[in-house]
Amino acid sequence: MAYESENGSEKKMAEGGNDAELLKEKANTYFKEKDYENAIKYYSEALELNPSNAIYYSNRSLAYLRTECYGYALADATKALEVDKNYIKGYYRRATSNMALGKFKAALKDYETVVKVRPNDKDARMKYQECNKIVKQKAFERAIASDETKKSVVDSLDIENMTIEDDYVGPKLEDGKVTLKFMEEMMDWFKDQKKLHRKCAYQILVQVKDVLVKLPSLVEISLKETEKITICGDTHGQYYDLLNIFKLNGLPSETNPYLFNGDFVDRGSFSLEVILTLFGFKLLYPDYFHLLRGNHETDNMNQMYGFEGEVKAKYTAQMFQLFSEVFQWLPLAQCINNKVLIMHGGLFSEDGVTLDDLRKIDRNRQPPDSGPMCDLLWSDPQPQNGRSISKRGVSCQFGPDVTERFLEQNKLEYIVRSHEVKAEGYEVTHSGKCITVFSAPNYCDQMGNKGAYIHLRGSDLKPEFHQFTAVPHPNVKPMAYANTLMQLGMM
Repeated sequence: MAYESENGSEKKMAEGGNDAELLKEKANTYFKEKDYENAIKYYSEALELNPSNAIYYSNRSLAYLRTECYGYALADATKALEVDKNYIKGYYRRATSNMALGKFKAALKDYETVVKVRPNDKDARMKYQECNKIVKQKAFERAIASDETKKSVVDSLDIENMTIEDDYVGPKLEDGKVTLKFMEEMMDWFKDQKKLHRKCAYQILVQVKDVLVKLPSLVEISLKETEKITICGDTHGQYYDLLNIFKLNGLPSETNPYLFNGDFVDRGSFSLEVILTLFGFKLLYPDYFHLLRGNHETDNMNQMYGFEGEVKAKYTAQMFQLFSEVFQWLPLAQCINNKVLIMHGGLFSEDGVTLDDLRKIDRNRQPPDSGPMCDLLWSDPQPQNGRSISKRGVSCQFGPDVTERFLEQNKLEYIVRSHEVKAEGYEVTHSGKCITVFSAPNYCDQMGNKGAYIHLRGSDLKPEFHQFTAVPHPNVKPMAYANTLMQLGMM
């Protein structure tokens, strides 16, 4: 009987393995169709049947990377290597996850392993060399940063003596100032994929830095009964969709104020056009056009996801350094009528954070790995109470009870945040007290999501949602300027 039982067990295991393979193939099909949520679902079901298959973990890791769940991706890549330490693709996956999290030294160690095992693999050697270059560059930057006398890029610029060549027929600032006419001409110029003269770009950057430096970390505004504001979420370099928002909702003005809630750049390949347009409107209407910092207005993200590469390709490395300085002065949160709090990411890893704590944040830096500044840029809501480890590997996930306690302590009604792609462009959670808005439709040309923006009126502060779909854009793919280390495949 024992022998038969063992045979039966082996047969069941074989059947389970076959079923798991079918689920993996189903997941692969969803992955190829860019339906990553269903891919993750079926990889997970395959793993339930066969939890000792490194390929399943590796493939799910890649699907998590595609949905920006870097923490989960890292955990799956690590698990794949626990199952099979000789599984080379697992080292690639873990390295990519660490790169996405800005953990370059950890990534380098895994690329080194791959190169040792496969000394003739050109792709592996290229990735190792690229990662090694970043690690050395970061060490150099740290050495410079420790020098107290570090100067601003602005100090080394001589904008007045930059000449605009006679053959340049594009938009120019009028007497050094941004006007509505300049903005309209610049938007049309960008629409035709033409480049703004570097003198004009530098003028905008230097002037917007002066404006942002004077702002507090928590901006507080009042809407009168008859006034409204439009809140937009992530735009991620999707310039033609930004133009569509202005077409649908009107250009910014003193009577049509806007708030853009971070992640203006990266991934989309028209990030420069987006950010120069937003900065231009900030200069034109400083009190009616608001910008908050996202987790992608940071050096690590820009290095990996395209903005640094784009600025260097279209202008210079020096200009990227100035963008980096300017991003550090973007405010972190905004409060409307003492009732609605807006931030890019979400709430905090610990209870007890007050609005006064937000006012006191020293924001002129790259965000730390933990604490309120990190949370404002990185955290996400979750449906269950309490907090859990972040799917992104940074900050935390917070439940409805966390939201409730924070709102009660700070006498607020609800929060608005962005940071996550949503199928409908927005999502209302935590009993209406946590709202997500995302304004990059068909994100990265592949997610098929709608975009949305929110109207808030001073009379009642009730959110009114407006959805829109993606518009055509020139044939430049997303991530065209991204680090080559972020290009990866599936098994």
